[in-house]
Amino acid sequence: MRRGGGVSLKTLETAAFFYLQRYSSSAERLRRVLRRRVARAVMIGQADLDAETAAGWIEAIIDRLRRAGVLDDARHAETRAVSLRRRGDSQALIARRLRAEGVDGDIIRATLDALAGDAPGADPDLSAAMALARRRGLGPYRADPGERAARRDRDLAALARKGFPARVARAVIDAPDVAALDAHVGARDTG
Repeated sequence: MRRGGGVSLKTLETAAFFYLQRYSSSAERLRRVLRRRVARAVMIGQADLDAETAAGWIEAIIDRLRRAGVLDDARHAETRAVSLRRRGDSQALIARRLRAEGVDGDIIRATLDALAGDAPGADPDLSAAMALARRRGLGPYRADPGERAARRDRDLAALARKGFPARVARAVIDAPDVAALDAHVGARDTG
């Protein structure tokens, strides 16, 4: 049997605080979490609550957290984008993920512009694709250079699945070696 005695403004507020202690979140993502909590409680009979009351409580909690500076979509977008970029995600994939979390389009654009300005080289996708290739041992980072030709299509597909344009994927995977790839990025940075 589950603990808890139903849903109230206080229990939803506590749930929001616990969630934000564990995860960075956009306002929309937190809203979805709290809505699911209410729906689950109603479904299993822990709460007899109308949707309008629950929605009002959720909006009040989100508004209070925003005013307190605990919930900030721009800060969340920046943190999330930096983390995704470090993993080797493309600008397009980062934008899709932030959009799916309910982050406003203007915030996404500003975040990606700032992220692009911080990336080494003129093309932020190129440096992210290099990071992914390095982490996964693709293309010039492959441990066995003899397998490069046989694995080329798979390596290109791995970068494509992460949202990189074909020109970026080819530039990374077809680079003769890591030094040439680094030089290519350096040349783009100065030119």
